[in-house]
Amino acid sequence: MKVLHIEMGRYLYGGARQVAYLLDGLAKYPGEHILVCAEGAEIAEAIENPAVRIYPLAMRGDLDPAFMSRLRRIILAERPDLLHAHSRRGELLTALAGRLENLPMIYSRRVDNPPQWLDRHLKFPLFGKIITISEGIRDALVQVGVSGEQVTCVPSAVDTERYRPECGGAWFLREFSLESGRPVLAVIAQLIERKGHAVLFDALPAVLSRHADLQVMVFGQGPLESRLRHTVRERGLEGCVRFEGFRADLDRIIPCLDLIVHPAFMEGLGVSLLEAAACGMPIIASRVGGIPEAVRHGLNGYLVEPGDSQAIAGAINDLLDHPEKRRKFGRAGRKIVLERFSIQRMVEGNYRVYQSLLVGGAPNESW
Repeated sequence: MKVLHIEMGRYLYGGARQVAYLLDGLAKYPGEHILVCAEGAEIAEAIENPAVRIYPLAMRGDLDPAFMSRLRRIILAERPDLLHAHSRRGELLTALAGRLENLPMIYSRRVDNPPQWLDRHLKFPLFGKIITISEGIRDALVQVGVSGEQVTCVPSAVDTERYRPECGGAWFLREFSLESGRPVLAVIAQLIERKGHAVLFDALPAVLSRHADLQVMVFGQGPLESRLRHTVRERGLEGCVRFEGFRADLDRIIPCLDLIVHPAFMEGLGVSLLEAAACGMPIIASRVGGIPEAVRHGLNGYLVEPGDSQAIAGAINDLLDHPEKRRKFGRAGRKIVLERFSIQRMVEGNYRVYQSLLVGGAPNESW
């Protein structure tokens, strides 16, 4: 079995990180694996499996015909048995290149937004199998007419050895110049509209009236940063909210927090939520997409309706008022991740889909 993987994301965000986990984990299974990635992409340096051959490839936008030609040359040179498209960047060009070379193909879908007409009628039919990272995404596809036999859920994974409930408290306080005993919550997400940062900011006055020493850390980067900073200044929240940018050491940071808030309007699953749960963090998040698979209401956190800042404020106050409940939720979250979101389970699920497409048979609907 020779599989050609396409991941054109430039940064090692959630989706690209999952591909790196997959390619490293596939070292334990028979087969060859080749990665096509963007020139200068961080994933090329993240893969530890020395057997993976990597082709950095230039791509000038989702409609770059030269990209498709370059990809076809790689297909002709490598002669893979199947193609696995992981990235939304260039996904249609990737699918057309694979179809022109008559390759069986798999598509990983990581977003829960309803598919467009072009997806349903042109792109999806090009793939033999579609892998979704949550049951929520799978249900969204089936509801608009995608065949249930075509779609398999293989949940995203988290490195539970790296993300553990072990806090270096002294380092954390020094790193962020914090006072001991001050409660800290964080939101970890790209600074884009659908992540819902403004909803959290709307909730803060009701929280600060009871917990005036609360510190809020915003981890991530994105096009909304200037607008969100303006919102914080406009509402007089500068003393509470800090923008910390992108951090590559979240495994050291998350265990030292008190709770995570994720007020997204749309979310396929949320890798940062899996990482938080693996670190034993209680989570407050929106009841959308695949989030309820990672955050079980009343078990390892609270779910609220998207946009409901009042409910978020109430949930934050409840958890800040009850430290033992935070610890209980944290233990339950770690258990959920170990049982359902391990790297081994994710790798095995993807490998079974490869086998089903090449040798026939149907993989389980969920792994």
